[in-house]
Amino acid sequence: MMEVAELKRQAFELGFSACGIARAERVDAKTEQGLRQWLSDGMNAGMDYMDNYLDMRLDPRLLMPGLKSIVSVALNYAPAQTMPKDQPQMASYALGQDYHNIMRDKLLRLACFVLPDDVRFNGKKPIPSPHYRVFVDSGPVLERYWAVKAGLGWIGKNHQLIIPHAGSMFFLGELFLDIELPSDDPMPNRCGICRRCVDACPTHALLETGEFNAERCLSYQTIENKGELSEEAQSAMGNCFYGCDRCQQACPWNRFAKPNTTPELQPKEELLEMTLDKWRQLSVEDYRRLFKGSAVKRAKYEGLMRNIRHLKQK
Repeated sequence: MMEVAELKRQAFELGFSACGIARAERVDAKTEQGLRQWLSDGMNAGMDYMDNYLDMRLDPRLLMPGLKSIVSVALNYAPAQTMPKDQPQMASYALGQDYHNIMRDKLLRLACFVLPDDVRFNGKKPIPSPHYRVFVDSGPVLERYWAVKAGLGWIGKNHQLIIPHAGSMFFLGELFLDIELPSDDPMPNRCGICRRCVDACPTHALLETGEFNAERCLSYQTIENKGELSEEAQSAMGNCFYGCDRCQQACPWNRFAKPNTTPELQPKEELLEMTLDKWRQLSVEDYRRLFKGSAVKRAKYEGLMRNIRHLKQK
C-alpha cells in the first residue's frame, strides 16, 4: 500500500501547503440538505451550473467508478507583492497565472508519484485512466467539504476554508484514487463568536443565518455576472474592480498568512504599474497581453471594462 507519509511529503515538495485524505462516500445529510435548500432558494444567483450534476456533487463515487480515497490539497496564494494601494485593486487570487493550470499540473505530478505505471500522457494531455482523476474547480466536486473531511481546516463564516495558523488564501484541488488509504480526522470549527468577516462584507452577502447570498457578493457581481452590476455592487466595490477580498482581510486567521513563493503566482511588473488612467484606456490587445494565461479572462474584456467604468477615483 502507498505510504501516506510519502504521499504527503511529495505533495509538500510539489509546493502544496496542506495535504489530507478523506474516504470517498456520499456527503453527510446536513450538507446535502443545506445544498439543496441553498439551490432551491436561488442563492446561487446566475451560476446555474451549480444545479447541474447534483447527484455527483453529493456522491463523488458517481464521478469515478471504483473511487475509494480523495486526496485534498491546498496551495497558498497570499500575495508576496500587491498592487499600489492608491491604485485600482484586484482580488489576490487573480494576480498571477491561472490557478487551474498550476494546480492541475502539480496534481498530475502527484498522481505520477502515486501511480507511476498508470499515468500516461499524449503530449501534454493526460490519457484518461480508470485509476485516478484530478479536479481543480473543474467539476461537480464540493471542494471545501472534502478539504474539511481530509483534515485541512474548517469552513469559516466567510464560507472559505480556513487552515489554522495559515489563513484562507488557498486554492484547493483533489486527486481521486481507486486506492484505499487511511483517512485523516476533521478538525473542529475554530471561528467561535468572531464575526469580523460578516461585518466586513460591504453588500451583506454573508447572512446572519450563516448562509451565503451569491448574487450580493462582489466577486459574483464583478466576475460571474454577465449583465450590469447591481446598484449595490456599484456603490460598494470601491477601488476593487475584480473580485473582493474584504471578508478574508477581516479574518484574524489571515494574520498568519505567509506570502506565497510559487513563481507562476507572482504578478507581472506591468500589472503592478497599472494606474486608473491606464485601466480606463485598456484596449483589447492590452487586455489579451496583460492577462494571457490568467484567470481574469473569465470576466472577458467587456466584463472587465464594465467594472472599470464604475471604479471610484481615490
